Amino acid sequence: MTALLIACAGHCATVTLNRPEVRNAFNDEVIAELAQAFTQLGQDPEVRAIVLAAEGPAFCAGADLNWMRRMADYSHAENLADAAQLAEMLRVIYACRKPTIARIQGDVYAGGMGLVAACDVAVSVDSASYCLSEVKLGLYPATISPYVIRAMGARAAHRYFLTAERFDAVEALRIGFVHAVASADQLDGQVDGLVKALVNASPNAVKECKALLHDVAGRDMDAGLIAHTVEGIATIRASSEGKEGVQSFLQKRKPNWLI
Repeated sequence: MTALLIACAGHCATVTLNRPEVRNAFNDEVIAELAQAFTQLGQDPEVRAIVLAAEGPAFCAGADLNWMRRMADYSHAENLADAAQLAEMLRVIYACRKPTIARIQGDVYAGGMGLVAACDVAVSVDSASYCLSEVKLGLYPATISPYVIRAMGARAAHRYFLTAERFDAVEALRIGFVHAVASADQLDGQVDGLVKALVNASPNAVKECKALLHDVAGRDMDAGLIAHTVEGIATIRASSEGKEGVQSFLQKRKPNWLI
């Protein structure tokens, strides 16, 4: 069975975790395939949005048990190399030039939380459960922590990293880890609405806006940041899509990226 399924339609690519028999847990092979998929799709000019989805009852249960058994005998050097591969996959998803949506149809545990947090937007089915379970195994969620803390905030992370409590989709929404919660029959409608908004926007503006978000978040409001934003708006106003977008608005017509 193929670990990942990739389909493209209407400027949107869907990457589907396809290991339902192991609750879509990942191993080194899946990690490499995810990194490759998001690298390639991020460079594809026809793709304007990417949905990360999954088959089966769980979205992602974290690390595959067989992979964990192998890791139990790893040396420190082997663990470093292994963790670096996971860190690079998360970085590739987070830094992907195209906007990304996590379509969460089931439970999310441990490393799976990193996958969700690395995406720009997350939509959860109302029956999903979430858990950062690492401390129960004598571990901690180090590699995923930059993304998860950024997604849920430090205060919530203090609780859920330390207690390894399971929490539901309503709580995930309350702490900001997901952006929307829907029933199973409304999940695709929520995702489709977000995809439509993304693919109808200026492709260049979306790409530059995502870079802006990464550049600005968490920085001090100093002269350097202000200068960076001033340069950014001046540059994008002078871009071809910037000019086309303003002109199409003034002329009450569709911009050329929709024609």
